[in-house]
Amino acid sequence: AAAVQAEEEMHRYRPAENYLSNRTAQDYSALENNILELNLKDWLLDNPSSGHKIDIGAWQECVNNSMAQLEHQPAWIEKLELMSQRGCNACKVYNENRVHMIGHAQKELQKLRRRIQDLNWQLDGNEEKWESNWASLVSKNHELGRTIVQLEDEVFQMKQQHGEAKKTSEQQDL
Repeated sequence: AAAVQAEEEMHRYRPAENYLSNRTAQDYSALENNILELNLKDWLLDNPSSGHKIDIGAWQECVNNSMAQLEHQPAWIEKLELMSQRGCNACKVYNENRVHMIGHAQKELQKLRRRIQDLNWQLDGNEEKWESNWASLVSKNHELGRTIVQLEDEVFQMKQQHGEAKKTSEQQDL
């Protein structure tokens, strides 16, 4: 299957020389799994469908898809460089390491999600207690506000009475 794909590619692109001529049949068999996994349709840049040619959102989605493909290109280039320098086995080891790293990251992500879920459950259990405590604090705060207003009124009245008493005593002294 890999040899057929290589022949198709040679007929389509017509290089000046057969760039696969220095490869042996063994190289094709080693690459067969990787070539079959490569889906070239994933790398095509799509345009919006004919009904959405004037839709900005559809064009933005196409641009986002293109950007995602650009983000993956360094990994593909690195894989191809590894294959050209060290052969297919190095590429397989590289892929296995990436799979292991991704698996490890996913396990860590699952642990963090479980921890977040546990914390949410703990918070949910105490919600009523916190709401009643909050309501009590708001009530006390309101009560303190009323008391402050009453005290300010009393201070004002006392100042007025003290001012009137002072005027009365001054008048009596005259």
